[in-house]
This record gives sequence, structure tokens and C-alpha cells, in this order.
Amino acid sequence: MSSFTPELHSSTPPAPPPKGGSHDVSSISTPTTSSSPPPAPFLPRPLPNDGQIVSAASTPPPLTVSEPIPDPGDGWLPEILRDKSTQDLADILANPVLLNALAHAPTSSHDSTKTSHANLSAALDQNTLLAKQLRSAEARLAHQRSTTQAQLLATHALERQWRQKQSDMDHALAPFSPASLYQQLAQGVQEQALVCQAMEESFLEGGGVGVDGVPASERELTEWIRRYREAKVLCYLRQERKERWDEGRVGGWR
Repeated sequence: MSSFTPELHSSTPPAPPPKGGSHDVSSISTPTTSSSPPPAPFLPRPLPNDGQIVSAASTPPPLTVSEPIPDPGDGWLPEILRDKSTQDLADILANPVLLNALAHAPTSSHDSTKTSHANLSAALDQNTLLAKQLRSAEARLAHQRSTTQAQLLATHALERQWRQKQSDMDHALAPFSPASLYQQLAQGVQEQALVCQAMEESFLEGGGVGVDGVPASERELTEWIRRYREAKVLCYLRQERKERWDEGRVGGWR
């Protein structure tokens, strides 16, 4: 067995012959022709942006602002007070509540005050309408947020399931990966070489003597030669396959 070199004991595969872009087990060992189509990608429903949400709500009417009327100044007096005496006017000036009521009452206030009140009332009405629309948009956004969160959790669950399936597939295909097949081939070459070596040593130590010291018959010798040839042929075949693999000439990988 001088032909049995130490390189047969090596179980480290050379550079793998496949020219594919991926080196994992699933991409190398899985056949390209699969009967089941790949799962459709999960596409979440697009969410409306802020512009779509605002446009979906009813557009508030434009705020109409009346032209401001100039202030009449300190010399203006309401019509209702023009016929009052000086003492009555002094009493009104001494009462801030009554003075404020006369200044803002519709029948006694100036047109500039009425215009200011009208503009302020219109602005308040528009603010109230905008507040209602914001509450409606807040409810829609909360619903969209909960829906998106549920879809995200479902996507994460599907991702975990896929990773588990991929791990199971890689584990199942691991014995058929190039590295595992090469290791099995190298181990087979080594084991078969040891079998041939053991047969040779057993024959040489026995000196052709059979059982109980009786010389082996021609039939026994023929049978031993046949078994030895078969073991040697198998060893050469495995060694040739390993050499072809080392040279990158493995059929079916290109």
C-alpha cells in the first residue's frame, strides 16, 4: 500500500466547482425546477399622505373679512347718549360695567366695533370647523396606525416563519451540500484504502495458510483474489472521483 498517500486523509474540500452566486446550502442543493411557485411578496396597502387626508375632509369656506372701519376717535358719542345730561354721562363714566355694555351693545356700539365683532365671530366659526376636521383626521390616523401596526406584526411573524422554514430546509439539505459530499467521498477513499491494506496484511501474515493451519485451497485463493480485486477497484474508483473533484471536473456542477 505504498500508493496510499497522506493526502487521502484530508477532508477539507477544494474550491467548489459550482459557479453560482450563492454558497449556502439551500441555494446550492435545491433544484432549480420546482413544482411550487415562490410565495407572493407581502405588499402592504399604501397609506394616504397628509395631503390626501386633508383633501378628503370637507374644505372649510374661505374666511370673509369685512373692510375695517376707522375708529371715530375720542369725540364720538353714541346716539342713545346724546340727549343725556352731564350728570348722567358722569355716572355712566363712573360705572365700568355699564360703559362696557354701551360700547359693545348692537344698538349703541360704533360700526367699527360691529365689524370687528363680525370678523372675530367668523374666525371663531372657522376655527371650530377646523377643530372638528382635525378630530376627524386624528381618528382616521389612529385607525391607519393600528392597521399598519397589525400588518407590521403579521409581517414580522411571517418573516420568523420563513427563517424557521429556511433553517429547516438548510438542515435537511446539509448532507447533500458540496462540502458534505466531498467529506463523505474523502472518508470513503480512506476507509476503502484501509480495507485493502488490511486484506493485504492478513494475506501476508497468514502466508497462504487457511483455517487450522491447513493450506488454502485453490478455490479459497481464487475467492480471496476476487474479493481483493473488487475492493481495489472500488478504492481506485473513489480515488479517481476525488481527484476529478480536486481538479474541478465534477460532472453536473457546471
